Amino acid sequence: MQIKITSYETLMMAAKQQTQPQRFLFVFLQASLPDDAKDGEADSFNAGQGGALNPIMCVDKPLDELSDFDALVKESEAMEQDWHIVLVAALSGENGLMPTAVEADAPLKQMVQMVQNGGDLSKYMAFDRQGVITHFG
Repeated sequence: MQIKITSYETLMMAAKQQTQPQRFLFVFLQASLPDDAKDGEADSFNAGQGGALNPIMCVDKPLDELSDFDALVKESEAMEQDWHIVLVAALSGENGLMPTAVEADAPLKQMVQMVQNGGDLSKYMAFDRQGVITHFG
């Protein structure tokens, strides 16, 4: 049975159904108003729309170290970083072996570069700080 991903929790349930072990990649983003913002952009940003996204921290975790979204938020708060959106991707293992943290390094860097270069973020799951799925595009 295929799970429709509608929340962080259903994402975790879908990952548990995979035949190969999953390592999750998280890039935490902070929204800010660019220095060269136009007049209307400031109003939109203050209303919670638009702005520039900047990666402020990233981490990889095996699926068995993850629980619910509230736990993810609490762990991030321990790092004392104010983030607005978290990008999430999964790295699938092979032959029953979990991808290592070293193997996760390059894909994490690619995610960070995608944000920094203004690339298409729609291929990643994204959640706001309340756990609501965020869509780009």
